[in-house]
Amino acid sequence: MERPAVPFPPSPWHLTGDMIVSLWRVPVGELPPWSLPSGTRPWIVRRRATLVTFWVDYRPGGVLTYREFLIALVVRHGRRLAASTVAAWVDDERSLAGGRALWGIPKERGAITLHAEGRSARGELTVPGTPTVRLTYRDVLRLPCRLPARAHLFQQLPDGEECRVPMRISGQPALGRGRVMTGAEDPLSALGRHRPLLSLALRDFRSVVGS
Repeated sequence: MERPAVPFPPSPWHLTGDMIVSLWRVPVGELPPWSLPSGTRPWIVRRRATLVTFWVDYRPGGVLTYREFLIALVVRHGRRLAASTVAAWVDDERSLAGGRALWGIPKERGAITLHAEGRSARGELTVPGTPTVRLTYRDVLRLPCRLPARAHLFQQLPDGEECRVPMRISGQPALGRGRVMTGAEDPLSALGRHRPLLSLALRDFRSVVGS
């Protein structure tokens, strides 16, 4: 029997909460075989690819409340640099269904916990059959401003059509130190073998995804 459709909010999504963002440079040979939209290719410099990871706690005040761990790969699209989500886990069926249908974001279901205490934060992603992925983070320098940013993702919809996903966000930033721990045989083990070049927290953010 075909699984009934899960209702989800229409695009754009207005979301709010806290997130931990990290920037990574990972040897190409250590990347999983992620699929990319046609017309894009990884941005490689000195045999290393660039990844950005997001641990996000979406809180009341937005169209959905859930938690997410997302990995974006920096890619070339024509002559431009962009990003493409290559893996994502959420703990909400509406977010999963909407992310896939609206924008082609390959969301999967996972159990995610995020705890913040003062300047520190911890997170865990648990998916059946794979080792738990853990995050630790601590602020080093809080910045007395709200940081605005714009970006877009290139994704591929289920029917094969290319999808450009615009995003706008602003929040209270803090530079910090982050670390991700994984199992040795985990597909994400490259994150455990390397430290991020940069980590930051973005608290009380307001974002718009889609158009």
